[in-house]
Amino acid sequence: MRRQTAPNAACGPPAGMQTLMHQELHAMLKGKTALITGSTSGIGLGIAEALAALGANIVLNGFGDAGEITQLRIDLARRHGVNVLYDGADMSQAPAIESMMKTALGEFGAIDILVNNAGIQHVAPVDAFPLEKWNAILAINLSAAFHTTRLALPAMKQRGFGRIVNVASAHALVASPFKSAYVAAKHGIAGLTKTVALEVAEQGITVNAVCPGYVLTPLVKKQIPDTAKARGISEEAVVHDVLLAAQPTKQFVTVEQVAAFTAFLCGDAAASITGAVLPIEGGWTAH
Repeated sequence: MRRQTAPNAACGPPAGMQTLMHQELHAMLKGKTALITGSTSGIGLGIAEALAALGANIVLNGFGDAGEITQLRIDLARRHGVNVLYDGADMSQAPAIESMMKTALGEFGAIDILVNNAGIQHVAPVDAFPLEKWNAILAINLSAAFHTTRLALPAMKQRGFGRIVNVASAHALVASPFKSAYVAAKHGIAGLTKTVALEVAEQGITVNAVCPGYVLTPLVKKQIPDTAKARGISEEAVVHDVLLAAQPTKQFVTVEQVAAFTAFLCGDAAASITGAVLPIEGGWTAH
């Protein structure tokens, strides 16, 4: 779990981010520390990239090939001139989460930005939903955010600054068949977000949830065949008639869009946004 650092690398944002907003974000976030769960691929990795580009030190978490994760740490540190730590904590296990948070807090002193992104999915009718899948989804998609939040808040309160962003889903706002555990967990994340936001509203800490529609991540790709089986239709029909049917734009939300939205919520321009459950889903919940 050694960190990688690139002290001689440029700390400025990429050329494409040379706008006033990004310059202000970079000035504000440079040197702060962001922990993103489930960040070795997909949305989490995109958020890690965006925050590293703004000068934040990064704590990565997730599963994957050890060699690939090591290279990812090195590359992220070198390209953005930040410190990058990795912890492979199993987000379904409270002791592992506590160990990860203790390591990160010991290394950086505080987790200034906490992004709860880790999640899993299983698709099945509720009366055939495996108990172990229900328990795992609730543990990783909901309880893990409770554990990271409770452990990050003391240092945030001491410093008078914190940004907590929970990556929820459009399923925090609406439901879909065959996803009872996922929908329940994401609705729970919405409630947790609002509650914690109220508790810390006067302490310089904001707590928000972003609710993406379908993003073509490994998690979504994996559920396509499961949904096809559950509904008795082809995988192509799942994409066109189930997934994108819910999004009026008829386009997948991109990782980059979610990452940019999350980064905005970490800046001073979003200091008055808290307790919000914010859709980024191509108009899905406007129905």
